[in-house]
Amino acid sequence: MLRILVAHSWFLRLDQKQQERAKPYPPLATLHVAGIMRRAGHEVSVFDAMLAEGVDEFAAQLESVQPDLVLFYEDSFNFLSKMCLARMRDACLQMLGMARRAHARVIAVGSDATDAPDAYLRAGAEVVVLGEGLVSLCSLVARLANEPMLPLPQWVEGQQGYAMLDHGNVLSVNGARPLPNPLYSDPPAWELIDLDGYRRVWQRAHGYFSLNMAASRGCSFRCNWCAKPIWGNQYLQRTARDVATEMAFLKRTSAPDHIWFADDIFGFRVDWVREFAATVHANGGALPFTIQTRADLISIEMADALRAAGCVEVWLGAESGSQRVLDAMNKGTTLAEIHTARERLRAANIRVGFFIQLGYLGEDLDDILATRALVEQARPDDVGVSVSYPLPGTKFYEQVRQQLGPKTHWDESNDLEMMFHGTFRSDFYRIVRDLLHDEVSGREDTARRWAELLGHEAHYRNDRKWMLSAG
Repeated sequence: MLRILVAHSWFLRLDQKQQERAKPYPPLATLHVAGIMRRAGHEVSVFDAMLAEGVDEFAAQLESVQPDLVLFYEDSFNFLSKMCLARMRDACLQMLGMARRAHARVIAVGSDATDAPDAYLRAGAEVVVLGEGLVSLCSLVARLANEPMLPLPQWVEGQQGYAMLDHGNVLSVNGARPLPNPLYSDPPAWELIDLDGYRRVWQRAHGYFSLNMAASRGCSFRCNWCAKPIWGNQYLQRTARDVATEMAFLKRTSAPDHIWFADDIFGFRVDWVREFAATVHANGGALPFTIQTRADLISIEMADALRAAGCVEVWLGAESGSQRVLDAMNKGTTLAEIHTARERLRAANIRVGFFIQLGYLGEDLDDILATRALVEQARPDDVGVSVSYPLPGTKFYEQVRQQLGPKTHWDESNDLEMMFHGTFRSDFYRIVRDLLHDEVSGREDTARRWAELLGHEAHYRNDRKWMLSAG
């Protein structure tokens, strides 16, 4: 048996936008791994950075627990962790150093650790497990439990899907093993964190309490800008009965008022959603919930099934009101499908949010105005607006790689700093973001402010000759 401290570095206080939103969710993947470790017979504790004040709290828990192994497992269900905001990475690297100085064995797992293992290994991780890596991780932990002082070369011998330092150089061994389905039935170790702390934040800011779940992992679609360092191009779905049982468990033990499904795509098939709806009502576990999905998956039958299951809000990856930009993204959806999905969900009395992405490679003013028109005509209930963020491992990243400047990560999620030499400067996109939000909220002076921006749009343009030559 090992004493294991499972940790992550997503500190809410380091992200002003998310702190102001006051909608923190527990680290689902981190808690899932903690549960797996505990059911393997280990003594497990969790450092939950989300509501912590800073790395000093991690140091205090490290001293109190005195773990044999510190496992940094970032929450792969939090889409912001995939972006690796600079402040979160810096916090993680500090924590890795603390763990090594405490003479613990150290493993790191996460999107950024998979993309850039060098930084994590040099900060203190002995091993970076690539991708989700649960099978390799469980094997490494079991081997360490049998021989806690096992030297690194023998520890990783015969393993797959990891990186380590070998004489100062990063050695990567690929071939991560597929995740076996039985692991999906293991519930997260909710009891190892302070759920009441989350409840207080939600109740104080919004008057209700929301918790998170995941019914699937991954996405089989191939948008050019979407990085998939954890699950790749696969969609792994739990059974509808299993998900309904977990929702009933949460309702009984934690009494949330609402569930946020963190899936890239919830449900996918109408028959799955119908079975989920029937099961969750049969066992008394129904709760209002919010999901993410694609516009081309919203048939009339799907909208009705979602409503029957308790869905109250759907977020669609609309991305752009320009079909030209959608095609350039390899999004695989049409403007007609976006409008149709919005109307079908409206008819089912389900709120709709649009994710909008500004600044994609080649987007010009006409495309931005087309996005404005989409928001004006479809009238979503909410929008989430960002700028295109080149993530390593994507086709989009390779397209703009030669244009990337010294800034490789946003400091926080409200940064919206263009990483490449787009059509407009960052401050232009920030103004457009605010205007799109105001379109949805119905602010009266929005048209005037659009006119003012368009009257000065040349002022915000980048040097097109440089962009074309660098591209």
